[in-house]
Amino acid sequence: MIERSNANRSVFVAGATGAIGRQLLPMLIGEGYQVFGTTRNRRKTAHMEAIGVRPVVVDVFDRDALIAAVGEAKPDVIIHQLTDLSAADFAATDRLRIDGTRNLVDAAKAAGVRRMIAQSLAIVYLPGPEPATEQAPLADGSPTLGDTVKGVRSLEAAVEELPEWIILRYGLLYGPGTWYSRIGPFADAVRQRGRPAGNGVSSFVHVDDAARAAMLAIDWPTGVVNIVDDEPAAGTEWLPHFAAAIGAPAPPMAEHGGGERGASNRKARQELGWKPLHPTWRSGFRTALESGAENWNDHGLVPKMDHGASKIVQDAGR
Repeated sequence: MIERSNANRSVFVAGATGAIGRQLLPMLIGEGYQVFGTTRNRRKTAHMEAIGVRPVVVDVFDRDALIAAVGEAKPDVIIHQLTDLSAADFAATDRLRIDGTRNLVDAAKAAGVRRMIAQSLAIVYLPGPEPATEQAPLADGSPTLGDTVKGVRSLEAAVEELPEWIILRYGLLYGPGTWYSRIGPFADAVRQRGRPAGNGVSSFVHVDDAARAAMLAIDWPTGVVNIVDDEPAAGTEWLPHFAAAIGAPAPPMAEHGGGERGASNRKARQELGWKPLHPTWRSGFRTALESGAENWNDHGLVPKMDHGASKIVQDAGR
């Protein structure tokens, strides 16, 4: 692990107003980093300025503007937390992972930035009997995740062109500002008993732990890292707990699962020293959901989701 002072070190957070970005910005400021944060919406800049972040208003699909913005900031590190899921437009998110990441990597190269940390997904592994390690194959050709896997592969390949890179494959995010929150669209569907509990296995991570991993990864060695909690669980186990935590009726039970597979956090925990503050969704759900505490405000959007959508979604902003 690299040891160095944070004084005079700058971080460029692309996607600063998403669920992870909103948690990450104050963490970085608290550790003494100079922080730049991107948004497409000028209305979101006041909050960033109030906590000491330098806002950068830019559309990542505008390649020239993004290259200029990164060149002006000249950061030491770029943290890629770009998503576009406020309307459950999965095609837009896939485009962002492909074209947006391409532009961000090109901007990093043009500015001489050597290191990038990027948000990826732990749901893209090929189904298997054990929690997936970082070496497990991805689910190429999956009828439900095929397009997502293509987007993830494109994102990761582009980021890996830089001299130093860390890919964070996040579990399903829960907590304030995520799909899996007390007031999110998933909770609405659960209250309507529209989400059957199947036997497919998922791995979760609290949004605070996800953000903290992104900050710590500034000093991690190059590689892919699963960022998930300690307890992968089948839907038949975790979904009733989720329902109870939000005061919803028990979900119906499904006859089968979708072949989902959890992921292992052994590398993050044992090799890199990441210790989640919420080591299991069991206690995390109670903390994040039963209290009713949320941070949806003028700086974040409450997402909308088609309750018939079959894909798993992550963050709600870019």
